[in-house]
Amino acid sequence: MKNNKIKTFTIAITFFLFWIVGLAQNQELTAIQILQKVDQCLNGPSDQEMRLELLLIDKNGREQTREIMMMQKGSDKRIGKFLSPADQKGIGFLSLPDNVFYIYLPAYKKTRRIAAHIKNTKFAGTDFTYEDMEAKNYSRDWTVQTLSSENSWHKLELLPKPGVSTEYGKIILRVRTDNFYPEIVEYYDKADKLYKKMTSDKIEKVDGFWVAKESFMEDLKSGHKTRMILQDVKFNTNIAADKFTERYLAQ
Repeated sequence: MKNNKIKTFTIAITFFLFWIVGLAQNQELTAIQILQKVDQCLNGPSDQEMRLELLLIDKNGREQTREIMMMQKGSDKRIGKFLSPADQKGIGFLSLPDNVFYIYLPAYKKTRRIAAHIKNTKFAGTDFTYEDMEAKNYSRDWTVQTLSSENSWHKLELLPKPGVSTEYGKIILRVRTDNFYPEIVEYYDKADKLYKKMTSDKIEKVDGFWVAKESFMEDLKSGHKTRMILQDVKFNTNIAADKFTERYLAQ
């Protein structure tokens, strides 16, 4: 009995020491190192394919449901197409390197390139703008400083680098210390006023990569909300490069 108690105490002390060491390592990271780990977390697989349910909720609680398929290759190519409802089916977007962004509207059978200065337009009635739908590479486009660090999270302030076209004056990230997934993203306008907030829930590991099973974007000005629910996800399936083209977008 005595030996079992000593063994249990030793194991507990060992885990505690590992936790202390891990916490110290996290606290020693610079702001840019933390942000780079955020990018690695979000863009870890060589490619990813996901199917999502979007629940649009207005300020009176009325709901609309949509379904979208999205694919991403690396950290700078992403394409998305609505699968339902019927009046939205086929509407899509294509995000490419060097700030290139296209949308496709099947009603007009036309692909249109979106100018950088109007990327703050909401995408197909959701609370995600064209800019929000792009593949994310925070450390490439934003400067960063650490505002605070706790046991379970880091709080980072991001400011756009010179020459980066964005509707946001700054972004505040709350990042988990165990896996560097951004749990909360706060979006501020150029007048430094918070007007949009995204919260990620049910953050789980799927096939070796961290994902949020649910995300909730809220427009604090209009009271409109969009809940994004992950239905299915696949990683490293060697998605063909020709899937990230205007031609495929219009198919």
